[in-house]
Amino acid sequence: MDRLLARHARLHPLTDANTHVVAVVGPTASGKTALAEELAVRLGGEVVSADSMQVYRGMDIGTAKPPLPDRRAPYHCLDLVEPGEPFSAALYQHHARAAIADIAARGRVPIVCGGTGLYVRAALDEMEFPEGQQVSNPERERYERYAAEHGAEALHLMLAARDPASADAIHPTNVRRVVRALEMLDQGVFYAEQKEGFSARTSHYPTSYVGLTTERPVLYRRIDERVDAMIEGGLLGEVETLLERGLRAALTSRQAIGYKELVPVVDGSTSLAVAVAAIKQATRRYAKRQLTWFRADERVSWVDVTDSSLAKAADAALSAID
Repeated sequence: MDRLLARHARLHPLTDANTHVVAVVGPTASGKTALAEELAVRLGGEVVSADSMQVYRGMDIGTAKPPLPDRRAPYHCLDLVEPGEPFSAALYQHHARAAIADIAARGRVPIVCGGTGLYVRAALDEMEFPEGQQVSNPERERYERYAAEHGAEALHLMLAARDPASADAIHPTNVRRVVRALEMLDQGVFYAEQKEGFSARTSHYPTSYVGLTTERPVLYRRIDERVDAMIEGGLLGEVETLLERGLRAALTSRQAIGYKELVPVVDGSTSLAVAVAAIKQATRRYAKRQLTWFRADERVSWVDVTDSSLAKAADAALSAID
């Protein structure tokens, strides 16, 4: 720990190349938030959330957003936009890197914490996004209209005529990805080249990665307990409030685990018990995907927290990154 702090203190003037970052990653319900806060307390740091759902205001209980009175350290990249507003990894990258620069400039340690793998990489790796991915734009809408009017294969043929290599890398029925490839092409970026480089993990900052792992039955039990706690904490009421605000589309998106399953409960078309079971199952599947994503990154030092207290987990994490 002392060597990490000394190293951080020596890095002047501050640049992206010498701003040391700590990243805490792993599956949902593994204890990332508690560990990130503990490390922030010990290292004099601040937490940068890397969770694709915590960026939305009013979606608090179902995203496990730490309540303000309970936070042991300052947080960044929470509550950035309203549910339903266009948001992307590119926009997240802008916010996260601004937060990291601000934290480091004040002599603090940036601690990126989250389970959204793409957001972690957007913040910490060399990833460039075409301008068109920053916000909603007319070109994207034009391609989407073309697909709706002429079919997915016609749109894919349009891409093949302009960029055969990228067309070969995308299934003809994957309209979203074909649209993205055309959008990138308009910006002078080739989808196939970016896809090939995506597996090359090149750090934007010197970063120490800590991954939390636990025995699968223990993780699943924690997930179940967490979902039960969310229900007891008022998640159904949060869903009702968001629906009253006209945010049904945002709540029923594929990514909105914990929300989309409760919308039918509010509508009266399913029971709370059925919805809770569905949330638990979806969360377990999501945890598996997170583990697969982060285990593919050889930079991560894994800490088994199956039987660890927070203090012991923090000691192990500091040993791994020091």
